[in-house]
Amino acid sequence: MKPMVNQVLRHISNTPIELIEYCQEQGIVMEAYSPMAHGEVLKNPVIAQMADKYGVSVPRLCIRYDLQLGMITLPKTANPQHMKDNGDVDFEISAEDMETLKNVDRIEDYGESGSFPVFGGRL
Repeated sequence: MKPMVNQVLRHISNTPIELIEYCQEQGIVMEAYSPMAHGEVLKNPVIAQMADKYGVSVPRLCIRYDLQLGMITLPKTANPQHMKDNGDVDFEISAEDMETLKNVDRIEDYGESGSFPVFGGRL
């Protein structure tokens, strides 16, 4: 059997747990694109407070969250310092805090990125 990857829009506030569990049971690797929801997670105070609790940036919290769910992440940046920071995820989010993050209110408006079909609800 050839390895398979399922690439999905995945970030805090958009966590399809059933799909993640199904893919893991089937041996399908999950790959999260847009783990920062095109920057929209940066505006969420619950996520910001959680990042402060761990002494990390919101992007680092988002990347760690996906990694703890067993996902590969595709954070995007052209800034070399952000690339370095994004790789510094040597901390663990508690089980209680993971549950909190899994239940953050869903982002309904992706701002300017909402014009892309995947964010505009057309896919």
